[in-house]
Amino acid sequence: MSLITSLTRMWLTRTTKPFTFKNEYDQILPFAECDSLGLYVHIPFCKSICNFCPYCKVLYSAESCDRYIDHLIQEIHFVGNQHKGRKKVTSLYFGGGTPALAAERIKEIIDALNEHFIITEGIGLELHPDNVNVEVLQKLKDAGVTKISIGIQSFCGKYQKILGRKSVDTVEMKSALSVVPFETVSMDFIFALPEQTFDDLRSDIDLAFSLGANHVAIYPFIDFTFTESHVAAMPKKEKRKLLDAITQYCIDKGYSRSSIWTFSSEQNADYSSMTRDYFLGFGCSATSLFKKQFKINTFDVESYCKRISRGDFATSLTIRFTKRQRMVYWLFWTAYSTRVRISDFEKFFEVPLKKMYGFEIWIAKRLGFIKEYDGIYEMTLKGAFYYHYYENFYTLSYIDKMWGIMRNEAFPEQIKL
Repeated sequence: MSLITSLTRMWLTRTTKPFTFKNEYDQILPFAECDSLGLYVHIPFCKSICNFCPYCKVLYSAESCDRYIDHLIQEIHFVGNQHKGRKKVTSLYFGGGTPALAAERIKEIIDALNEHFIITEGIGLELHPDNVNVEVLQKLKDAGVTKISIGIQSFCGKYQKILGRKSVDTVEMKSALSVVPFETVSMDFIFALPEQTFDDLRSDIDLAFSLGANHVAIYPFIDFTFTESHVAAMPKKEKRKLLDAITQYCIDKGYSRSSIWTFSSEQNADYSSMTRDYFLGFGCSATSLFKKQFKINTFDVESYCKRISRGDFATSLTIRFTKRQRMVYWLFWTAYSTRVRISDFEKFFEVPLKKMYGFEIWIAKRLGFIKEYDGIYEMTLKGAFYYHYYENFYTLSYIDKMWGIMRNEAFPEQIKL
């Protein structure tokens, strides 16, 4: 796998140099110069730890969660005070962990952010199915949350057992969502589980929309090496058949496809914390993307709190992009939406896309991965599958390695990928 990603990286960046992340950071973060900036807040606490989940998380206790949030708010003011006035940003997303475990303090966090930023396109927050009740939802809505994403994974009993999840009370969920409405109600599912069929996945999607969702995300199962999951990966041919079938089903139902794995039943329903040109992250493991650099905070809660307590950044690693590296990053995550607008690339990099990657575009067209119309390159079903297929290699070669190291070292000296 690493050979495939390494060769791709060298070809697209036109250099043999790896992506090098170093234990360094700037004292002044360059977010003020970033238009269309998004915000992200990480709350790492969970009532129980799912063995398939790769994200930064720790077991919840009220005391440790409150202490963490105190430091989180301190970080927000520390960073926000570097910019005079209130910086206009697009969106704010809370991830985890289980952010709703801190429902009592979400408003306090949002109020702190509102002192430094003007959020123009809404606030999203992830929930565990257990959190979907009227009391919690109302607290979140009163705090300013406009979008929620519920991590269902599967309504099917056989897959809940495989994933170590309990059954979902769909009656209570539907009732709560009808009492406390949100602009976007997204439900997350995992596909490519062992022996999962089209009917299994279709049933999950149909049930989600019947319960009050207007957006669904169907993420592929990826077997991270550092998790304790024993779930076997689905073979390539079966995975492609399943992805193509469920994609075609959603399109035939009239759902809008907003990314590789997301579909919405309403035009303005959207939920994505990744497809943003720039973002500024707060909390453990939170990442920030600027014009020429990408940084990631430590995964260790105690180390995070110590750094913030002394008035310093909790940054663990930073990569300073070459221009080609930044282009590859931009193209990879922009393509996640299944389409790339040619003018957006030229506006961002001040150089024509075809000048930089004309040969690769020609190959992608010849292979039937993309089609071009009205200044847009859009993925075909075949292209979307192979994007997913390559993303699996990318995740296991880069993200798996980096997160695996950072789970064990709060501040590693350097990582080369």
